[in-house]
Amino acid sequence: MSKTIKKVFQSKLTFTKLLEAHKRAKKNKGNRPEVIRFEMDLESNLINLLYKIKNKTYKIGKYREFKVYEPKERLIKSLPYIDRIVHQWYVEEFIKPHFLPKFIKDSYACLQNKGGHQAMKRAQYFMRIMKRKYGKYYILKCDIKKYFYSIDKKILFNILKRNIKDKKLLDFTKVLIFDNEEEKGIPIGNYTSQFFANIYLNELDHFIKERLRVKYYIRYMDDFLLLVSTKEEAKTYLNIISNYLKENLDLELNVKSKYYPNKMGIDFCGYRIYESHILIRNRCKKKIKKKIKYWNYLYNNNNLNFFNVIQSWYSWLGHIKHANSYYLKQKYLNKIIFRDKIE
Repeated sequence: MSKTIKKVFQSKLTFTKLLEAHKRAKKNKGNRPEVIRFEMDLESNLINLLYKIKNKTYKIGKYREFKVYEPKERLIKSLPYIDRIVHQWYVEEFIKPHFLPKFIKDSYACLQNKGGHQAMKRAQYFMRIMKRKYGKYYILKCDIKKYFYSIDKKILFNILKRNIKDKKLLDFTKVLIFDNEEEKGIPIGNYTSQFFANIYLNELDHFIKERLRVKYYIRYMDDFLLLVSTKEEAKTYLNIISNYLKENLDLELNVKSKYYPNKMGIDFCGYRIYESHILIRNRCKKKIKKKIKYWNYLYNNNNLNFFNVIQSWYSWLGHIKHANSYYLKQKYLNKIIFRDKIE
């Protein structure tokens, strides 16, 4: 594969490719009104979109904004359906084929056949190796302060520019990145943002693996771990990484970033990880306890939606099954007064 992207934009800009992007974008969303309206005149809408992109008249639509509060408060921005088609086309045709092979093995977020559970298991695997090698070792756990809101658009564009030598594709990339006058921040919720965020911190990944030569390193989006043999190493790496992020990516580490001995375990990807076992975080237990109390209240008042309860309960079971959680499951199941109806 070529090290840079050359002369591909025009060949990928076809009705067929946009139709494929539409089919991906509508997955699990086919009953939404905006999708139904788009499909009522599908051919004309796609041809019109093709024309706009080809003639450089395409502009990103107006965002719909809303907040989510789990696991923390975040502002989510949602684009009109036609823009989601464009993002699907752009990511699948240009970003994935070229950039994914450049990612390190131990980058886990938003990637096919990878995710939080794989990252958690890999962390424990590294911990066991370090335990055998050194007995006692240190963990450096970091995350980026307000990551998505802090990404510098010019730096992001320059990273992409190093890899994209197709002028038409580069011009279109500029449209997607500089969609407003703000110098920093990419929208949480965009399909492109997931990959732009990964590409941005891929710079850090290669710095840590190739320049610092840290063997046991894992990143899940803006949360990352280094496992090292001594406290002095951990302290040194924390300073070096903090300086690198500030000087090269204009990012700051969260104040929660710290190093500590391995006996404390690792709080990572929703689990508390130790060499010998994996536990569920207290926040996860408190959340299900609160839900069960509410379910019981609704049940006693004949106002319980069993479908929603079953979905939520089995989602929680799916999360805890990756930990040592048999007795935990039984403990909370016994708190559900209608447990015979969901087992």
